[in-house]
Amino acid sequence: MAFKAYGEVQQRTAGEKEIEYALFQQITEALEDVSEPDTVSPGTWGDAIYRNQQLWTLLATDLMSDANALPAETRQQLLGIAQFVRQYSMRVLAGEGDISELIEVNRTIMAGLSGAGAPTPNGESS
Repeated sequence: MAFKAYGEVQQRTAGEKEIEYALFQQITEALEDVSEPDTVSPGTWGDAIYRNQQLWTLLATDLMSDANALPAETRQQLLGIAQFVRQYSMRVLAGEGDISELIEVNRTIMAGLSGAGAPTPNGESS
C-alpha cells in the first residue's frame, strides 16, 4: 500500500523523462544482474530480457502515437532501436547473442534522458 502511494506521488512530482529514466534504470539493472546466465536461474534470466522487451514495446507504441511530441526523425531512430532490441533479444534468448548489447543500448538511452553524453566503455559519459 505504501509503495503504491509513493508511486502515485512520484508520478505527480516527477517529469516524464525522470520516470522513463527510472524505468530504464530498473530494467537495465535487472539485465546487469543476470548478465552471467550461469549464475542465475533461467527463469530470472528470461524474465529480465522479457521485461526489457516490454519496455521497448511500450516505448515503440508511444513513438507511433500522433500525440508523441518528439521530432519525426528522432521517433524513427528510436523505432529502429526498438526493432533492434526486439530482434536481438530473440537472439539472446536463443543463445546466439550477449545480453551486454541490450545493456549498452539501454545505458545509451539513459544517458540521453539524463542529458549526459553517451557512456564510454569504462562507464563514464563523454
